[in-house]
Amino acid sequence: MTRVFITGTAGFIGYHLSDLLLREGHAVLGLDGMTDYYDVGLKRRRHQMLSQHPGFVGVEAMLEDVETLNRITDEFRPEVIVHLAAQAGVRYSLENPRAYIDANVMGSFNVMEVARRHAVKHLLMASTSSVYGAETEMPYRETQKADTQMTVYAATKKAGEALGHSYAHLWNIPTTMFRFFTVYGPWGRPDMAYFKFVDAILKGQPIDVYNHGDMYRDFTYIDDLVRGIRLLIDAVPQRPENPDEIAAQDSLSPVAPYRVVNIGNSQTVRLLDFIEAIEEALGMSATRNMMEMQKGDVPATWADATLLQDLTGYCPQTDVHEGIKRFVAWYRDYYET
Repeated sequence: MTRVFITGTAGFIGYHLSDLLLREGHAVLGLDGMTDYYDVGLKRRRHQMLSQHPGFVGVEAMLEDVETLNRITDEFRPEVIVHLAAQAGVRYSLENPRAYIDANVMGSFNVMEVARRHAVKHLLMASTSSVYGAETEMPYRETQKADTQMTVYAATKKAGEALGHSYAHLWNIPTTMFRFFTVYGPWGRPDMAYFKFVDAILKGQPIDVYNHGDMYRDFTYIDDLVRGIRLLIDAVPQRPENPDEIAAQDSLSPVAPYRVVNIGNSQTVRLLDFIEAIEEALGMSATRNMMEMQKGDVPATWADATLLQDLTGYCPQTDVHEGIKRFVAWYRDYYET
């Protein structure tokens, strides 16, 4: 049994990862701020289900609350930390940038301080494919330069990566940053496009389709994502003895036990095709409101997941038609539609 401290356990990804670890018999201390960025009732329901596991302790607090953060982790003595909590959403960062600085920079700094004080065996932190920004060379590889972030959200995530590297180097904290691509599935976030699409179609309302649907995303099913995270927990990076021997495709730092890993499905799906998969699962057609590209958005994302496969032997592979079918089944059950 491993003692794992997870931030954002009432969130979409945090809930699924916590559930997986608890079913394996690990102890999980979960922290979530329960912010009202989206339906708090959905968040509380996730925590309620996790609380049915005897190995789970859930705490409601913000990452900026250093006193509470230190108190609960001093009592729990984590061996592994998985930092998932963040102010999410690319578009909301245009409206409320300060929320992203507070949560994603200061909050992440506080988590790194906990990792340093407890000398954890492995610190894993969530980043995003958005850090690739204006890069056009695809599929995105962890070793390529990523200095052209296009939103405050992406910039705060890149700042977290830079801070994580410095902590790994200075205090020898084994650290893995994972860059998520477009994650979807049951118990998902209501602010995500696929969730909004299903909701609108069932209500007979039009859906907004940006860039006239000519956008491509590397859609990653939630079960695939958390399986990748779970396997990466055991793939602890080591400070290299000889940096010249680091494999070309490995993002391992030459001066720190630090690595960046993509977790994606390694294929792109056109937005219009994704919408058709939703229509097929619902048995209903959407009224499409074609829109121009939104500020800060990118036309495509595509992950090279070779490094994930090299480290864990695993590669996400759930087809979007199957994944969407599972999401729609959950949605209909949860909202009784």
